[in-house]
Amino acid sequence: MAKTTRRGRIVSGEGARGRGLRSVLRALGLGLALLALAPGVALAQMDDIDRARRMHDRLAGVPPDDATLAQMAADIGSGRADLAAELAMQHPAFYNVSLKSFITPWTNEDQTVFAPLNDYTATVIGMIRDDVPFNLVLSEDMIYTGANGLVDPNYEHTSNDHYEALEAAGVDLSDPTQLVQRLQSSLPGTQLSPGDTAGIVTTRQAAMAFFEAGTNRAMWRFTTINYLCRDMEQLNDVSLPGDRIRQDVSRSPGGDSEIFLNTCFGCHTLMDPLSGAYAYYDWDEDQERLVHTPGVVQEKYLQGGNTFPFGYITTDNSWINYMRQGQNATLGWRGAVDRGFGAKSMGAEIAASRAFSVCQVEKVFKHVCFRPPRDQDDRDAIEAIADDFETDGLYRMKGVFAAVAEHCMDD
Repeated sequence: MAKTTRRGRIVSGEGARGRGLRSVLRALGLGLALLALAPGVALAQMDDIDRARRMHDRLAGVPPDDATLAQMAADIGSGRADLAAELAMQHPAFYNVSLKSFITPWTNEDQTVFAPLNDYTATVIGMIRDDVPFNLVLSEDMIYTGANGLVDPNYEHTSNDHYEALEAAGVDLSDPTQLVQRLQSSLPGTQLSPGDTAGIVTTRQAAMAFFEAGTNRAMWRFTTINYLCRDMEQLNDVSLPGDRIRQDVSRSPGGDSEIFLNTCFGCHTLMDPLSGAYAYYDWDEDQERLVHTPGVVQEKYLQGGNTFPFGYITTDNSWINYMRQGQNATLGWRGAVDRGFGAKSMGAEIAASRAFSVCQVEKVFKHVCFRPPRDQDDRDAIEAIADDFETDGLYRMKGVFAAVAEHCMDD
């Protein structure tokens, strides 16, 4: 029977039996807490079958069949966890489910995974499947579409219906006869020459997401987020030249020039010189397509000219990478030149950096391990995998997935 003390606390009258039960429960709770704090203890009995099953689940998003599980466990037991991972990645769900959810957030401003298949996502999936060097993702004349006649309609510049039909039909994206590589510059009705293409930058989905309205600065911002793993606040550097900051940027927002000098300047001094590479591109809301006007700067680059008339006036699609100086030099810029014309050469500059390589590994790490790196061992592994990623210029993304899966298979 329970009773209440003078302080209003309820105590039990169950006696020794109740106290004993509570002691057992407290001990059990303490044990569970210790296991939560020390995951290695809980996983001490994990065997190769468990490791193989977990690896397959994380890579493909579905359980393995018995034969696959047995072979993966044998590979892990013989010290070849990389082969086990490669086997898991042969499952169609690695492409249709895991890679689609991995890539889709890169393709929209909301960074949501809940979006239909599109040409951006399909192109990255195809590149990974076919071992296309991933440092070409921002510069190559390439796109992946469904095979002609596979679904209705075929690829269209003015809608995403083709890719939504592929997804609705459950087309196997791991099959190279169904998801096929093409040249962007050869698509019927294209406005792009080979030199105007820039990998995913000139896909319909990227144009709709990042060239729509605005000033085309969004394309640069989301390129740094998705391919350098840094947003503008992390790149902000007020020590660089401001000669390319456009006219539409107020030098005294709210009447306070200190705000511009200490905040706005540090972003625009990086972004404006680089986003000039996109000066001939726009998203046409009426046609619902990417438009390209070679030699003619889009009007959006010239808007707000009266905000600060002495600012930079865009006259062509030239770009300069001032990040090779100052604090962002640590990103490891290794491209042939620090300036050029157009999105293709600028994309190559980004993909040649060390930060690009490390970023791809970090993204895969979070996707496969279900967590960010948490200690020096993880950070050392990321650097080592990035080294292998760059070896011989292969930039093979499946190798990154395999190495990360091996690193985390005991988690």
